Formats: sequence, structure tokens, C-alpha cells
Amino acid sequence: MTVTEYTQGLGTKPFADAFRAGLPLPTTLDPHLEEALRHVLDHHGSLIRPMMVYEVALAFGVDGDRAKDLAVALEYFHTASLAFDDLPCMDDASERRGVPCVHVAYGEAGAILAALALINRAYALIWKAAAGSSSNCQARAMCYIEQRLGVEGLLNGQSLDLHYSALPHNRETTERIAKGKTVSLIRLTLVLGAMLGDASAREIQLLERISMFWGLSYQMVDDLKDVLDNSAAAGKTVARDTLLDHPNIAAAAGIPGAVERLTRCIRLGDRALGLLVQFRPAITFLGRLRSGLESELNRVIERSCETAPGVRS
Repeated sequence: MTVTEYTQGLGTKPFADAFRAGLPLPTTLDPHLEEALRHVLDHHGSLIRPMMVYEVALAFGVDGDRAKDLAVALEYFHTASLAFDDLPCMDDASERRGVPCVHVAYGEAGAILAALALINRAYALIWKAAAGSSSNCQARAMCYIEQRLGVEGLLNGQSLDLHYSALPHNRETTERIAKGKTVSLIRLTLVLGAMLGDASAREIQLLERISMFWGLSYQMVDDLKDVLDNSAAAGKTVARDTLLDHPNIAAAAGIPGAVERLTRCIRLGDRALGLLVQFRPAITFLGRLRSGLESELNRVIERSCETAPGVRS
């Protein structure tokens, strides 16, 4: 079943069910940890990410069960990164997805243990997903995960984020941090399933380009929301970047500059997607899924125009 069939029929329910069921909770589990994990598993995001992972994997010949395991695994990595990011020693957020952050509801130790449980389970699911691929694909995929989540990717980006006060507050710095954090996760979303399906070098290159432009776009949307929206609209704590002196492209480049950069990144991503479709027509679904990003662009443009009438799309 494709993403289109899911969204037109059952919606995101199959992915929500898989997200909750992907981490079995044993009867011997400590009640405190169980409550923290249920809080995380019951408050998932939009689930666009696992839908993308699933369909990309299918497009490159990975079977449905393995594609689902991969999709849930990468959503667990993403969710764990958010739990860490929200901690008082990181972004010190109080709300995520319209509910209290897990550390607010269950303490910092509960949040850390829940995040580690998600990461541990994510690796187990990825091994299941990779089992049906060639040894070469497996090796390439495992190396790629280490690069994106380790000291070359997410961890380095997070460290730069935490020490942003000592860095130049400009667009180059904010994008460097975004490449380490947001882009690393988007690259896993779009590239890992293709690797397990033995995609060609050119296909991987184009997926990397799309990941870069879309990853930066998602981060810029988030940064603009932090500046323009209130907490009720955003579903999480906003205005934290300014308070904590954390990177925000809208603050570093100005709202008009951020909107202009966002628009350009989306267009460049579209160009790379057009080339990829020529190699792999089954990947056209990405054009439909990225419409959500276009909607976010239009929304922040409208909001930014209220703040700065000179901004144009």
C-alpha cells in the first residue's frame, strides 16, 4: 500500500499505530519509565516523516514490512532527538506538540531514559529492515546512519547550537548548525531507504540535494514560526531562540532575508526532484508530500508581511 492510498483511505492511522506498537512495553517495566514512554508514544507528530521513509523505500524496491520498520525506526530517532533537545540543559522548552514536554511531565531522568529506549529500539528495527538487503547495501546504510547521527552530523550540530553565543550570528553559522541537525535527519529520511534498495550513485546524489534544500527549508520555517507565532499556534514553546541566544535565521538574516532564502531552497529542491523523477518515476509522490512545505511557506510569508510589508514571495 502506498502513501497516497494511506492518506486517501485511512489517513495516518496505520503509521500512528505502528509508532505506538513498534516499541513493546514489557509487564516488568518500571511504572515511571512506562508512563514516560506512553507519553512519548501517544503524542507523535504529523507522521509525514515516516510516510516519506516508507514510500521512498518502496520506490526503491524494499518490501512493505521492511519499509515500515525503517519508517518507525527513523521516527524514533527523530522523537528521541526532540526529547533531548527540549531538556533544560539544551533548549529548555516546556511544550511540544501541544502537550508538556516529557521532562516536564516525568522529569529529566524519565525523558533521558525514554529517549534512549527509542534509540535502542530504532537500531533494532533498522537491523530488521536491512536484513533483506545485500551486504554492500547494509554496510553503506550503517555507515550513513553513523555519519548522520554521530559526530559528523547531529551531535556536532547540537554542540554548535549550544555554543552559538560564541559564534558569529549570521546566516552562514545558522545554516551550518541546521545542516548538522535538521538536514542530517532529513537526509536519513530520504536517503536511507534508497540505499537499502541499492539506488544508483546519481539517485543518491539527487536525494542528498533534495534533503539539503528541504532540510534547510524546514529549519527556516521553524525559525520563522519562533519569531512570528505564539505558543498556541505553534504547538510548542516559541521565542526560545532569542531568550537562549540559540541560532535562528530569521533573527540572523532578518525576516525578509529568511523568507527569500526559504523560497529559493524550496525551488532548488524542486529542481533536483524533477531530475530524480526522470531516473525513478515512482518517486513523484515526494512532489505531493512537499506541498505541506509550500503551505508553510505561504503561511510564513503572510505572517511576515504583517510584520514587514515589504516582504514578497
